[in-house]
Amino acid sequence: MSVLKIRINPDPVLRKKARKVTSLDNSVQKLIDDMIDTMHESQGIGLAANQVGVPLRIVVIHLPDEKDVLVLINPEVVERRGERRVVEGCLSIPGYQGEITRAQSVKVKAKDRNGKLIRKKASNNLLANCLEHEIDHLNGILYIDHMADTDTLFKTENELAE
Repeated sequence: MSVLKIRINPDPVLRKKARKVTSLDNSVQKLIDDMIDTMHESQGIGLAANQVGVPLRIVVIHLPDEKDVLVLINPEVVERRGERRVVEGCLSIPGYQGEITRAQSVKVKAKDRNGKLIRKKASNNLLANCLEHEIDHLNGILYIDHMADTDTLFKTENELAE
């Protein structure tokens, strides 16, 4: 397994819509493992494949209090409800955070790394933020795109992970 280079804004790969994964072959499995290593090494809690320069619809999420890493292949948001203000940061925009609006609750469908269909539902928590944030990445959207004014970004002491 390897630690991959995280692409930093304004790298153009971050603005491209990622392609669907059509086969869960060995190269995809290795990419997933490398993404997990990269996320952990960077002290992140989420990572999309295009953040490491691979335009495929793959997301890994590992929340601080969770034992297992959540792997999502071809994830789609199927429902959003409500709104709430949250502060987010991103490994691709190191050293900054900003306040944006996210859904209060979100439902996502995807496949796991074995190809099994999974559904995730999250409300008013970090997982809800991560699901929207990472799926945005796959669509070429950064959290700063949700800000009315990027002048409201604020510098952080530590580079905050997504």
